[in-house]
Amino acid sequence: MSPAERDGVGGLDRAAAIFGAFDATHRELTLAALVERSGLPRSTAHRTADKMIRLGWLDKPQDRYRVGNRLFEISSLAPIRHQLRESVLPFLQDLHHATKTTVQLGVLDGTQILVVERITGHRPMPMLEQAGGTIPAYCSALGRAILAYCDPDTVRTVLAAGLPRRTPRTLTNPLAVMRELTAVPDQGWATEREEGNIGVSCVAAPVFGPLGDVVAALSVTGPSKLIRTDRIGPAVRLAAAAASRAYARSR
Repeated sequence: MSPAERDGVGGLDRAAAIFGAFDATHRELTLAALVERSGLPRSTAHRTADKMIRLGWLDKPQDRYRVGNRLFEISSLAPIRHQLRESVLPFLQDLHHATKTTVQLGVLDGTQILVVERITGHRPMPMLEQAGGTIPAYCSALGRAILAYCDPDTVRTVLAAGLPRRTPRTLTNPLAVMRELTAVPDQGWATEREEGNIGVSCVAAPVFGPLGDVVAALSVTGPSKLIRTDRIGPAVRLAAAAASRAYARSR
C-alpha cells in the first residue's frame, strides 16, 4: 500500500472516530468532548473536524460541533430510505391515524434494530429512540417480528451477543425469547410488554421484500394500558401486509 493510500485509510478511520463520537444523547460536542469521545489526540481531532466542516460533513455554528446537513442529503439516497421508507411511510401514517399513538419502522442492523422512521404526533414518548437510533433486537417487538423470519444463524448471533436485563420484565433466557419468536408466524405479529421501558408496550409485524424475505418491521408503541394486543395486533398485521405489497412493487 502506497503512503497516499495509507493516509487515505487513516483519514477515513479518523473521520469514522469523529462520527462515532455523536449519538442520540450527544448531538453537539465541544472540542474537548469530541477528543474524549473519539479517542483521538486533540490536534488530530481538531484538524480532522475542520476538514469535515469544509466537506459539509460537520457543522460548527458556535463553539460546538454537530453532524452537517450534507450527510442528511447523502443518507436520503440510501435504499433503506429512498425505497423502503418511501414505500412504507403511507401505511405508517394510516396506522398512526388509526391508533393515535407512536408508530415506527425498523430494520435489523447486526444485533440491533435501526429505527428508520418514527411518527409520534401529539403524544410524544421521549424514552423511545429517534429515527436513526438503535434498540436491542432480542427484547423489542420490531426485533422479534424480524427475527421470527430470519435464518437460524442470524438468530443465534443475536442471542449469543447477550440478553441484558433492561427492566424487571425483560426476557433474558434464550429459550423464552425463542418461544416468543416461534409464536409470531401463527399470530402474525410480535409483542413486547415493558421489556425496554416500564409502562410502555409494543406490537410489531414484519415487512417482506419481493422474494418473500423479511426486510423490516413496523410497530405501534404506547402506554401499556392503551396497547391492547387483540385490537392493535390485527391492525399492525394488515398495515405490514399492505406495506410489503407496496415495497415489492417498488423494487
